[in-house]
Amino acid sequence: LHARSLEEELAALTAGLAEEIPTGGLKDKLALSRKERRPLRVKYGIDPTSPDIHLGHTVPLRVLKRFQEHGHTVIFLLGDFTAAIGDPSGRSTTRPPLTKAQIDAHAATYLEQVGRVLDRSKAEIRRNSEWTAGMTFADVIKLAAKYTVARILERDDFQKRYRAGTPIALHEFLYPLVQGYDSVALKADVEMCSTDQTFNCLVARTLQEDAGQSPEAILATPLIEGTDGVKKMSKSSPEHAIGITAPADEMYGKLLS
Repeated sequence: LHARSLEEELAALTAGLAEEIPTGGLKDKLALSRKERRPLRVKYGIDPTSPDIHLGHTVPLRVLKRFQEHGHTVIFLLGDFTAAIGDPSGRSTTRPPLTKAQIDAHAATYLEQVGRVLDRSKAEIRRNSEWTAGMTFADVIKLAAKYTVARILERDDFQKRYRAGTPIALHEFLYPLVQGYDSVALKADVEMCSTDQTFNCLVARTLQEDAGQSPEAILATPLIEGTDGVKKMSKSSPEHAIGITAPADEMYGKLLS
């Protein structure tokens, strides 16, 4: 840990990022890590909503690998509870819910696949059902009281659907709160995400501050386009995604096209 200078470490960990919130936030976290002589807790979560992860996921995973190489603690979070809710990020319709059996089957493949990039022996593997499954309805109401409808509606996808008259289910408003609460439960110092997830991470910062924690630094990586060249590469559109376990010939052909 801290074998390099702060500037060298910062440069290595921020290379290729699309956004850092707040600006200079990671530098402050790294300085604190050095002062307290402890590794940072770096969170990255994926909802197991499909059988495979794709090349788009490897962008933040490669940054996480750099955090491991610098001695920090990477937390790979399986969103088995949030997968049952359905992340509305970037979507124009409500995501259909999955069964527990589907979620567990997908989670098993994710763990094997992330091991192609991360050192799983050094990673903290968690599931958000550990703290969410036991929440009571009263707990959910208390959590919902910490954020306003106006701020939730600031999300671009919610704004578009609201203006278009497209239905927004109430449970979709709860998704950012549940994802944000994950950071409280894990005491995350840093959260890795793609640029379509920054709103959810901002919710996490608010909830952490409310819980008396130091708000996490948000590191967002750019989105990779799907094979249609238009929409983001997404688990919900497997026909336009390139799985990281796909045969080399298939990857090559899809990338060229």
